[in-house]
Amino acid sequence: MAGWWQQFWEGVRSGWFDFPSGVPVGQIVGRMLTAVVLGGVLGFERRLEGKAAGPRTHMLVALGTAFFVLACDQTGMSSADLSRVVQGVAAGIGFLGAGTIIKQSEEGQIRGLTTAADIWLTASVGVAVGIGRVGAAVFITAFALFILYVLGKIEARYTK
Repeated sequence: MAGWWQQFWEGVRSGWFDFPSGVPVGQIVGRMLTAVVLGGVLGFERRLEGKAAGPRTHMLVALGTAFFVLACDQTGMSSADLSRVVQGVAAGIGFLGAGTIIKQSEEGQIRGLTTAADIWLTASVGVAVGIGRVGAAVFITAFALFILYVLGKIEARYTK
């Protein structure tokens, strides 16, 4: 009976706890949390501007892209294979961003381009976090906030 029980729990452990041996679980969780926080910061700025794609959308984009890259990287994919994953993610996120773009026929204006670009950038932040380039991701997030918030205020001031 002990053999059956041991096999059962080994099956449960291997199916649910599938981190490769030697990979610190804290590192993986830390990266995912970092992606969520950075995405949330970018999304919060969009929400302050009254845009529909706010913190939850940006958090999910950052988390999803970070996980795509991290999961593939943890399987030992070559850099060429990982590059194809990133290409697929970037293309897919383009469709999500396209959903934020609205053409208002009465006014002839196109709105949502900045939010679409921000969603695309949030995906790149998630990719950077997923491959372990957290410092670069933090820097890019700060730079994006400067562009969105500071330059946005300057642009609004001089285009009215």
